[in-house]
Amino acid sequence: MHSLSIVIPAFNEEQRLPDTLDRITSWLAAKSWDQTEILVVDDGSRDGTAKLAESYGRGVRLLRNPGNRGKGYAVRHGMLEANGEWILYTDADLSAPIEEFDKLCVAAATGKAQAAIGSRALDRSLVKVHQAPFREYSGRFFNLVMRMTTGLPFLDTQCGFKLFRRDAAQAIFSRQKLDGFSFDVEDLYIAKKLGIAVVEAPVRWSNVEGTKVSLLSGLRSFQDLVLIRRLHG
Repeated sequence: MHSLSIVIPAFNEEQRLPDTLDRITSWLAAKSWDQTEILVVDDGSRDGTAKLAESYGRGVRLLRNPGNRGKGYAVRHGMLEANGEWILYTDADLSAPIEEFDKLCVAAATGKAQAAIGSRALDRSLVKVHQAPFREYSGRFFNLVMRMTTGLPFLDTQCGFKLFRRDAAQAIFSRQKLDGFSFDVEDLYIAKKLGIAVVEAPVRWSNVEGTKVSLLSGLRSFQDLVLIRRLHG
């Protein structure tokens, strides 16, 4: 792996973003890639997220969405603009620590895969801070329905820590239609249709308060499962 892009979707992340960027840039400094970049995708934030990212320097590039379009739109925007040989997207709260990147690399290499996704479900002992019980069990139920509806084998599609080889990312994200929180399932469904190999790897994860997933968005995700099959056959 010679070059790496890291995509961070961000909506009103002025408070968390400085520490996140400091942690990622320090981690990158200890590595030996030929080229790296961090893309912060501002999803119409109403605080100082964009200004902070724009002024940060140290290999950070700001992308602006045309208003608040949703996490799916933000991730797609960043993935299609990224220049790295491999592209990681991670949540702005680093609920999966950036150091877990190495696990995705090993999983992709071992499985000869073009993408590796972080999972909280393969080894739940790695979850250090859990979500509220209702949200956690709702997520497990969603995964069950997702597997039954789409035929995907993954035990956790919603962990915001995923690594794609650039050619795979271009093929997948250029076909993505959904802008909301179901985009992860859609991207993995597209990968399956295209014959792109994806592996799932257990990662450390800690819930960070401040979720932007509303109850309505959660309910819509179940409807989106049917829509995904309709959109992509």
